[in-house]
Amino acid sequence: MDRAGRLSEAHGVSAETGLVMSREAYPGAGRHWMVSLAVAGLAAAATTTAAQATGHFHWWAGFVLIPGALIAATGGPLLARGGGRAFAGYVVACLGALVFAVGALLMFGVFGRGWPLMIILPCLAVAGTYRWRLVHPLARGLHRAVSLLALAGAVLLGGTLQLTRVDLVGVDAAPMWGAFLMLAGVIVLGNAVELTRHRMPYRLQAITLLVGPAVVAFLLGLRLLRGW
Repeated sequence: MDRAGRLSEAHGVSAETGLVMSREAYPGAGRHWMVSLAVAGLAAAATTTAAQATGHFHWWAGFVLIPGALIAATGGPLLARGGGRAFAGYVVACLGALVFAVGALLMFGVFGRGWPLMIILPCLAVAGTYRWRLVHPLARGLHRAVSLLALAGAVLLGGTLQLTRVDLVGVDAAPMWGAFLMLAGVIVLGNAVELTRHRMPYRLQAITLLVGPAVVAFLLGLRLLRGW
């Protein structure tokens, strides 16, 4: 066999070996699955036990609670594996947590009072990506603005709605929305100012696109807050 044939055969064996190795489970996969399923089972059992203890147990909510726990558990091993699969794992885990929260509210029979969690949890899921550092400065700045807006939505908007649903505070709708819009404008404007530090194409256009909505949101929030 000539040299070219030997190189071709070696390359084929190497490609085949790499394909087989890529299909093998990564080290620790079984342990991560066991931990994720154990946490999901413990959460479902604790929620069910607490609902029974309070006397407001609705057994049919288990058809929402348990699938939500299993969906969240599916994202755990992907998160632990890291790399490109971590994003998919994070999305799956957040979706599972949201379904689990719906099941828990239904099981306790308090969905009418706890529905603001459907705003808080998705916002926290988006805010949890804040530390993900994108390569391009513009993409990083936009992602940072969205993450901070989500955090403000979870704390200010969702938190205020939840407090009003449990009758702890009484807040007029106009001031609440006005404060939220003003804070959103400040967040977007701050990220626009941060972009001035980077040398990149279309920097002026990107800053202008951020400053415009930020100023409009701030002035609209001020109008609602002061009742102009």
